[in-house]
Amino acid sequence: MTDPADKAQGFDAQSLLARLLDGTPLDRQSRAVLLRRLAVSLAGSARRAGAAAVASGQWLADSVAEAAPHIPVRDLPTLSSHHDGKVGEELAAAVIDNAARATAAVGAAAGVVSSLEFTAPPLLLTSPVQVAAETIAVIAIELKLVAELHEVYGRAAVGTRAVRAAAYLGAWTRRRALDRLAPGEKVSGMLTGAARKELRRRVLRRAGSNSASVLPLLAGAVAGASLNSRQTRRLGEQIAAGLH
Repeated sequence: MTDPADKAQGFDAQSLLARLLDGTPLDRQSRAVLLRRLAVSLAGSARRAGAAAVASGQWLADSVAEAAPHIPVRDLPTLSSHHDGKVGEELAAAVIDNAARATAAVGAAAGVVSSLEFTAPPLLLTSPVQVAAETIAVIAIELKLVAELHEVYGRAAVGTRAVRAAAYLGAWTRRRALDRLAPGEKVSGMLTGAARKELRRRVLRRAGSNSASVLPLLAGAVAGASLNSRQTRRLGEQIAAGLH
């Protein structure tokens, strides 16, 4: 299909991620269109970052860190109301289930991106760019999951949006819930050099997993959905276990 909107000069990656995260029901093709637009936006960003930053994984890790403060996080009352009044472990299980379904849907959509017909230059639909778009979308969903599980158990990070985002990035990277804070204590909003290296390694590992989505035809969709769902569920269970 040809999307007239794709003829625009560029796309805002943050707004595209917001559309993928806002809970609006999307069929596979509509989600694939959003991922394809995200890939177009990321292609321009990668060119500006330079080959060295892209090859090292620093560009992809920086893109994740830049997106993190903009990810919408529901508080406990909102989460409970969105899940039929569930609380506690039942609510946590529902939040994990939803996140696993969401990343599975992204994987399935990513698997069909290359089969859609678009007017953009072929360079913008290369496998590495597709994988980057899927990886950032999946990590955004998982960061939302990490943050909302902390809300469920009354252990939300405190501070500014940037501070909270840095805390949840750390939790996502380490696959571990945030430590309990003493009264009045706040988490740091700064990512240290060591934390940035750890984040880059984790992001690159996730990108390696997401590369299955570019397999030919529907094989990529099936593989992407299965791998994403399994990894997201495992992450959610690890975080929830540390919050009990």
